[in-house]
Amino acid sequence: MIPLMARRSLLRSTALRTTLTTAALALSAGALSAAPASAATGTITGLGGKCLDVAGANSANGTAVQLYDCNGTAAQQWTVGSDGTVRALGKCLDVTGNSTANGARLQLWDCTGGANQRWTVSAAHDLVNPQADKCADVTGNTSANATPVQLWTCTGAANQKWNAPTDGGPAPTAPMAVAPYLYNGWGNPPSPTTVMNATGVKWFTLAFVLSNGYCNPQWDGSRPLTGGVDQQTVNTVRANGGDVIPSFGGYSGNKLESSCSSAGELAAAYQKVINAYGLKAIDIDIEADAYSNPTVQQRTVDALKSVKASNPGLKVYVTIGTGQSGPDTSLINRAANSGLSVDSWTIMPFDFGGAGQNMGTLTTRAAEGLKTALKNAYGYSDDQAYRGMGISSMNGVTDQNETVTVADFRTILGYAQQHHLARLTFWSVNRDRPCTGGVADSCSGVSQQNWDYTRVFAQYTG
Repeated sequence: MIPLMARRSLLRSTALRTTLTTAALALSAGALSAAPASAATGTITGLGGKCLDVAGANSANGTAVQLYDCNGTAAQQWTVGSDGTVRALGKCLDVTGNSTANGARLQLWDCTGGANQRWTVSAAHDLVNPQADKCADVTGNTSANATPVQLWTCTGAANQKWNAPTDGGPAPTAPMAVAPYLYNGWGNPPSPTTVMNATGVKWFTLAFVLSNGYCNPQWDGSRPLTGGVDQQTVNTVRANGGDVIPSFGGYSGNKLESSCSSAGELAAAYQKVINAYGLKAIDIDIEADAYSNPTVQQRTVDALKSVKASNPGLKVYVTIGTGQSGPDTSLINRAANSGLSVDSWTIMPFDFGGAGQNMGTLTTRAAEGLKTALKNAYGYSDDQAYRGMGISSMNGVTDQNETVTVADFRTILGYAQQHHLARLTFWSVNRDRPCTGGVADSCSGVSQQNWDYTRVFAQYTG
């Protein structure tokens, strides 16, 4: 039997816990319904210049979200928050039934923090639900009043384009970090304008600057730096508000790193390309024999130290191969010991060998190995290592018959977002198209829509 004083104490304790629990629940509910601290409010306009609208200005759960003439009412005032929510009338834009299927209707609902209430406003003006990797879509591509808005596979079409308030919202903030490889040497190179308009990507890693057999940089070792197709690509990208990152090296061809006889000559070759285009960033893709040769490694490290000293603010990315547990650390250790720090050590997590593997999982595993290598070499914390590394994947079927799926890209995107990686790219935008036959240089080898892979990485916010 419990003594009276003990029972009173127990009752007071129980009452206090009940009070605290009730208060906590009330605060939690308030946090879910309150607008996020960082947000922008205004109309969201779409097809035909009409507004995203809550039907009948009704704030009841389940009220349809539709397209309607802009009328300045509260039913068309949306708050785009830094937490990924899009809110009106005190409630959240919600995908009915937590569905990820095409045709799932959008509605208003109490804010729950669920993934079906998370949205990203892309630079291409898509309103994307990351859980489904699908877009807010005006049903039937009609701008008639009261047309419902649904979830649908992102197509880049006009009925999926929205102009939303973005100050403080979740618009992408890392355009340079996302720069898929574009190669003019083969693969029916796509128009960068087409890709930019469809995906919102603004930067491309332009491949490859090689040696012409001597210490002289040329595109593919044969095309002139200026005046040719590569110059035209640079001009086109810049005319559309973007820029390029020339990539030196790659797997095949004569490498400047091997052809130049000294670090000074190699630095001068890099500088020639930097000056030709007024660059903000370069990528050094060290593969094959160029990577395994200690003399070439040291020459490259010393040349990059010189280039960084001569070009304050220039971003220098180094791209290397990797095994499933992380990369060979010889170049990283050599750079650290020589006092060279770069803006991103970027691994290429593919060509491990063998079909049927989960490439998203293998990629994150290899990236964790890179993080450890950077911590050991430079004495970085976890956060410093993550912010100084990147991932350069391959879309579709790889050289060794692995399949990197669009879902794998979403896994990689989530990992990059979680750890704030410095770079997120892939080989290549040439291949970001479906195949009519077997795998080719101009297609991925998987069932997809044009630019599906690019659209996923375009959501990266850094």
